[in-house]
Amino acid sequence: MTTGQISDPTPAGASCDAPPRGSRPAATGPSVTSTAVTGPTVTGSTAPGGTASAGTPSTGTAPAALLGAAASGPPAAGSAEELRRRGVRALQAVAFDGIGTGYDEVFPAKGGQLACGEWLLGELEPGAEVLDVGCGTGEPTAGRLVAGGLRVTGIDLSDGMLALARRTVPEAVYHRIDMYDLATERAAAVWDLPGLGPAGAGRFAAATAFFSLILLPQDEVPTVLRRIRRLLRPGGLLALGMVEADLDHAALPFLGTTLRITGYLREDLERVLTGAGFAVEEQFGMPYAPASTSLPPEEQLFLRCRRVG
Repeated sequence: MTTGQISDPTPAGASCDAPPRGSRPAATGPSVTSTAVTGPTVTGSTAPGGTASAGTPSTGTAPAALLGAAASGPPAAGSAEELRRRGVRALQAVAFDGIGTGYDEVFPAKGGQLACGEWLLGELEPGAEVLDVGCGTGEPTAGRLVAGGLRVTGIDLSDGMLALARRTVPEAVYHRIDMYDLATERAAAVWDLPGLGPAGAGRFAAATAFFSLILLPQDEVPTVLRRIRRLLRPGGLLALGMVEADLDHAALPFLGTTLRITGYLREDLERVLTGAGFAVEEQFGMPYAPASTSLPPEEQLFLRCRRVG
């Protein structure tokens, strides 16, 4: 993700990459405090292989109240709960802006993402359009797909990450938008991106979302998956990366800050994808040890899916 001011005062949807693993880990995680999240005066956030999400202008210190529990179901537009959830994304964005390029230093190995990229290259025709949800720095996903002859549109909510992506993989097209607003009227009304709203239904041959959904509470993940599905053509592909852990927006320490992280056990994640209109064609797990003594090993899940209907 990146840094920068935005015109929308209440953005939402951030993404990151590495909560703790476990077949059934405790949702409380290591002891943390949710007093405040500090960071530079910026907006945006991103995840491994690149996913990003939310950001609003910030003074660098956010009140702990915005780190409260997730709502049950999407809140009404303009409601206090909607403003709260967008505030939570803003905190995540600020945190990732502070992390910056240090993210790739801690998570350098991205073999699962590269394997999924090779799958897409083998399935898609040259010139097919791919939506990279939470593109981050553009590596490795956008870079590999562009090199293989595909047209990539990367989205992220961090201006800083988008700036890095534009330098790293200039052949792709990048837009700043909250992934929660994909396939909705807000894509055009707030972000001036009608091609990523209802008018873009069926536009993309495939989408990737590597660790961009883990900063959403579990009750929002199916909503975003259904919205991504609407932008895919019939039979369109989805390559997804998540962390295997029984977590629902649990507060955990992450690279010097506190983030709320969501994970799934693999059978639960497959049910979520099926309910959102995808068939899971293949899934595999990969143990991952971050290049940092402060973060525990995790199990990363990668799923290759196809739109049904």
